[in-house]
Amino acid sequence: MGQRVNGGQLLARTLKAAGVKRAFALHGGHLEALLKGCVEEGIALTDFRHESAAGHAADAYARATGELGVCIITAGPGFTNGITAMANARLDGSPVLFIVGAPPLREVETNPLQGGIDQVAMARPATKWAFSIPATERIADLTAMAVRKAMTLPRGSVLLEVPIDVLHMSVDETRAQPPAGVNVRPCPAPAPAETAALADLLLAARRPVLIAGSEAATPACAAALAALTNRLPLPVFTKGLATGVLPDGHPCDGGAASNLAMLPLIGVEAPDLVILLGGKLGLLLGGRSGAIVPHAAKLAQIHGDAAEIGRIRDVDLAIAADCTETVRALDAALAGRAPQGLAEWRAQALSASGLFATMFPDAETAQGIHPWHAARAVAEAAGPDAVYVFDGGEAASWGGAAARVNAPARVLSHGYLGCLGIGPGFAIGAQLAHPDRRVVHLTGDGALGFHIQEFDTMVRHRLPVVNVVLNNQVWGMSIHGQQIMFGGNYNVISKLEGTCYADIARAFGLHSERVARFADLAPALERALACGGPAFIEVMTDADVVHPVTVSMLGQVEEGSRDVLIPYYENIPAD
Repeated sequence: MGQRVNGGQLLARTLKAAGVKRAFALHGGHLEALLKGCVEEGIALTDFRHESAAGHAADAYARATGELGVCIITAGPGFTNGITAMANARLDGSPVLFIVGAPPLREVETNPLQGGIDQVAMARPATKWAFSIPATERIADLTAMAVRKAMTLPRGSVLLEVPIDVLHMSVDETRAQPPAGVNVRPCPAPAPAETAALADLLLAARRPVLIAGSEAATPACAAALAALTNRLPLPVFTKGLATGVLPDGHPCDGGAASNLAMLPLIGVEAPDLVILLGGKLGLLLGGRSGAIVPHAAKLAQIHGDAAEIGRIRDVDLAIAADCTETVRALDAALAGRAPQGLAEWRAQALSASGLFATMFPDAETAQGIHPWHAARAVAEAAGPDAVYVFDGGEAASWGGAAARVNAPARVLSHGYLGCLGIGPGFAIGAQLAHPDRRVVHLTGDGALGFHIQEFDTMVRHRLPVVNVVLNNQVWGMSIHGQQIMFGGNYNVISKLEGTCYADIARAFGLHSERVARFADLAPALERALACGGPAFIEVMTDADVVHPVTVSMLGQVEEGSRDVLIPYYENIPAD
């Protein structure tokens, strides 16, 4: 006979064996044995005011570190509050383990507290994998399986449901299944023939570009790309989390992938080869428009999910492999060779990267501060070594255009769920992932309202996040879309007038200021960065300024056409 251990101890020990040092949680009685187990195993717990924010924090922690994020939430409404965070992590390939409580198995179908719903069935469409642990002795090995599911390609969120009786019961330690394979982390390399084919495509191209996506947003891949581009003047563009995969100012850094759509506007030919490294085709790369990934260009796609390769359009080369290993293999296969005229093409390809800033000459209007200039002032104040979290519709777009960073996974923002309200949780997770760096959370006044209560979490845990809201007193993307569609001053439930968010932040205990003049913004940001704790700056911006992304997401309908204009998607053909 061995020592008896309860389910919470088994689960906490397995998390520790997987390298987990911190979990994000909101208290629930279902979880007491696990919470105690975490304390005993030295796993730090950060508690929140809303389960969704806790899930977003675990998601941000995973994105920022590349490690497993863990979110612990209770049954019933705690679980349903967390589904949004599960879906957000799933769609963006973020490895997060959600551990949720459940009523006792022995009370099934008795109308128990926080029962009556099938949590696993509800979670399955929103996660990569979801499972309910049936017995205490299976906790360790099924938790190890959940970790493997989350951390292996394609990464994503997983859910483990642990009924309260399973978690609190004890078993003889010798009867408990061990947590086998808890640290399995394979890095599949491309086949030699695939590497040779990729090198051949690159050498035959006249205008090649590389677009780095979220699977390439790691320090190892950044180092591999730096080595490659030191020998090969290949233009590199990024989307989302991969921003900074080449440091700010690198001669091959082309900025956001959306810059490629601007090349024809300035008389530069479009790329004839796109190497999509660790990214998915879809909305964030222009959808089916061909504006960013031209229809006529050859496409080589490297992704951990083989089924993702070839979505939307055919590819000329499909490689299901790790991004770092693929870049290293390509570098070796090229052996110093490069396409003729590549340096000249690089200069042309990068020529669009500064155009966006020239579109908005005025920092201020009679209606308020220009949001582009506000976002750029924030980026200049925090610098390229900060971590940025962007939330909101147009606000996140202004921030994303302004931020410059020196490493990947330092810009955290929206992905395919388009989930407003991620900001406070993301900022807390990012700050705990990078306690030695400044974290700046820039959001819109609409998005801020979803989880403003997490200012309390920042204060209680003494997290020096600098929060900046661009307050134009409207749902910007909504009202601007309405007015593009229906003209004039049309608006329906898209105004948010009269709230002073600086007063709310001050009441929570943050250093707080409201700025109405552009000249006052830089000094206010300096004070916020120097205050030593969480801070808040409310910037009053011009509601009439429309971000170009809003216009692009509504498309165009030619005069006389009967096509139906709809927001965010392709227009509906009349026939």
